[in-house]
Amino acid sequence: MSDDLLDALARGEGRLDLDAALMLSRTAPLTRLMAAASERRDLAHGAVVSFSRKVFIPLTRLCRDVCHYCTFAASPRHVEAPFLSPEDVLAIARAGREAGCREALFTLGDKPELRYGAARRQLSELGHETTISYLIAMCDLVYRETGLLPHANPGLLSAADLAGLRAVTVSQGIMLESTARRLGAAGGPHHGSPDKDPAARLETIRLAGEQSIPFTSGILVGIGEDRRERIEALLALREIHEAHGHLQEVIIQSFRPKPGTRMAEAPPMSDAEHMRTIALARLIFDPSMNLQAPPNLSPGMLPGLVAAGVNDWGGVSPVTPDHVNPEAPWPHLDALRAATAVAGKFLAERLAIYPAYAREPGRWLGPAFGRGLLPLVDADGWPRTDGWWPGDQVPAPAADVRWIDGGAAALAATTPVARALAELGRGRVPDEAGIAALFRARGPEFAAVCAAADDVRRSANGDTVSYVITRNINYTNVCYFKCQFCAFSKGKLSENLRGRPYDLPLAEIRQRVSEAWDRGATEVCMQGGIHPAYTGQTYIDILRAVKDERPGIHVHAFSPLEIHQGAESLGMPIESFLGALKDGGLGSLPGTAAEVLDDEVRAVLCPDKIGTDRWLAVMRAAHRAGLRSTATIMFGHVDRYEHWARHLMRIRELQCETGGFTEFVPLPFVHMEAPIYLKGSSRRGPTFRETILMHAVARLVLAPVINNIQASWVKLGPESVGLALMAGVNDLGGTLMDETISRSAGASHGSQMTPADLERIIVSAGRTPRRRTTLYGEPSRPGGPTAPIPSYDGDHAFRTMTDVRQWMAS
Repeated sequence: MSDDLLDALARGEGRLDLDAALMLSRTAPLTRLMAAASERRDLAHGAVVSFSRKVFIPLTRLCRDVCHYCTFAASPRHVEAPFLSPEDVLAIARAGREAGCREALFTLGDKPELRYGAARRQLSELGHETTISYLIAMCDLVYRETGLLPHANPGLLSAADLAGLRAVTVSQGIMLESTARRLGAAGGPHHGSPDKDPAARLETIRLAGEQSIPFTSGILVGIGEDRRERIEALLALREIHEAHGHLQEVIIQSFRPKPGTRMAEAPPMSDAEHMRTIALARLIFDPSMNLQAPPNLSPGMLPGLVAAGVNDWGGVSPVTPDHVNPEAPWPHLDALRAATAVAGKFLAERLAIYPAYAREPGRWLGPAFGRGLLPLVDADGWPRTDGWWPGDQVPAPAADVRWIDGGAAALAATTPVARALAELGRGRVPDEAGIAALFRARGPEFAAVCAAADDVRRSANGDTVSYVITRNINYTNVCYFKCQFCAFSKGKLSENLRGRPYDLPLAEIRQRVSEAWDRGATEVCMQGGIHPAYTGQTYIDILRAVKDERPGIHVHAFSPLEIHQGAESLGMPIESFLGALKDGGLGSLPGTAAEVLDDEVRAVLCPDKIGTDRWLAVMRAAHRAGLRSTATIMFGHVDRYEHWARHLMRIRELQCETGGFTEFVPLPFVHMEAPIYLKGSSRRGPTFRETILMHAVARLVLAPVINNIQASWVKLGPESVGLALMAGVNDLGGTLMDETISRSAGASHGSQMTPADLERIIVSAGRTPRRRTTLYGEPSRPGGPTAPIPSYDGDHAFRTMTDVRQWMAS
């Protein structure tokens, strides 16, 4: 029976009650328990074990409790002052910030003013009546002055206390320790400690849940409780968490006797019993729960703790000691990283608020932090650690570059990334969760995804990297839409954006087309804002002007938004308008205005723009009219990995139906001058890792129906573009000649590349350059007519996944 139950729990199924947990604790071998717990953990956390780089601020060591194992609490005569002064607090916080810390952990005793006159007197001098009031002020001071994110562990709290702290912290916590009331009886470790009453501590945890406060709790094992009582405590925490969802981590801390305490001679918790408790906790909670064991309390045992089911090491400080356990120094981060790697995991830094909670700041954070957090995190709620963002001339982060260079890596088969790669290897496209998991790849898993994408690229495209000689012509930057990401379009200059409004006359467009042709261009790429005076006839007139000037040049023009607006202005069906454009000389469509094809994102990013279904409908009609198009995604602002997954799935589904997309082009969000960023409502674009993964995951998910993955040198810059070539990219787009949209947003990689520049990048990556036409044919001469398309074209109209698999098999 225990084997069947453990197998189900390892798969993420089943739910332990008290009797079942007790049965497993008595009958299941420790190794079997740990194996099931480890597999259950991997379902949600994969190959990552996290930690927070923090500074500890011991606001006061006075406490009204007298726990028999504690060396943190002290009496007034043993401390220099009852409370740290604001100057002392800031000095510690600033030292932490200089050392790269992101979290300020406030540790303190419980309500010392109720026991000590010295505490009351200093609080009065500081202008406060209670410790909690002073704590609130210091959390606010540290955040305002240093930007460190405060986390507070002040003991029992009322609803009002919790609310006050919620406004100035990103997370709070209180250790439950145990639900065994007998530990508070005479002779017990909690005798004389009123704040260790289990019911009162559970009430604080419950009240925190009612206020949606990201919360830390846990148990202290080995202080006299038995296995049943440990399980009861874990079940009590689970019950509250299932009601409110606010327990972001549960700590399983083992008792270690300390000299000078009443329990100095008590036996320590055995390593085996500690690991058994961790494994049981992992099996009791949902797989997504973050389970932590402090690394400084179990030296030499870290791989075993990982094997038992932990996925987090808690806070590690490069500046301050663990004031609660001063006898146990923090492991150096290099040592912690190495021990984590021995356990087969990758050490990743997190914030005081865990990623799942950081992804929903509106629910879990007070107003002071909701917007302040956005520039600090990636799309999954993890901290930005690389200092790189699109459009800026910053070198690619060395740590990620090493993983790209590293090639394929052996992965544990139980992680979501490994499962998704296995699905792809069997010719099946993962579901939304599986695709999102690929975007979460870090360390060795990041290397594995890049290597898999590069293998698919090599099979589809060989070692050839293509580009087209093109000129961008953005005929107007006047636009009546209010897209929150756009720094190119101009209305009444109310947002004080770059440049002044313009509307190119047809004569200017003709001249630019002629110049492009003379410089060897085979294409002009034409897009603009949605000018309020434009109609569908305007777009037809632009086409005629281009074709009258240079009949042989390919016109790649008009986003689905422009097609929609043009048809609507003339009262024509989309199909009829597309026919008129094609007759006027339109050769293909850019797949822009897609941003992210998910209306949850579009409602924030571009609420007045066409929705997902309309964008897809315009593209479907264009493909059926014989007009090929690119497909794009503009990512890294207010979106999440699940949105990216949905976008890729929708592009793939339409391609299986029409076969009309020539390539997929990831466009990382350039934040510097974007209105939504300047208003504090978006992230700073994707991280380097996310940017590379977008190209790699697109290659994996879209193969074989879209075989060209393009990287934008304007967004990435030459170095990062070269690295993208090692992660599934086979095309570098066009020379552009007059790029203005990214530069308006703050990009600094220039407005054009010469063919020699592009070929230099390609050759340096060990690839062979290939000049192409818009539709991936071979140009007969620079600026001349194009040759027939030699590669995959619309002859393969995949309408079902069965069609795709049959084509792959053939």
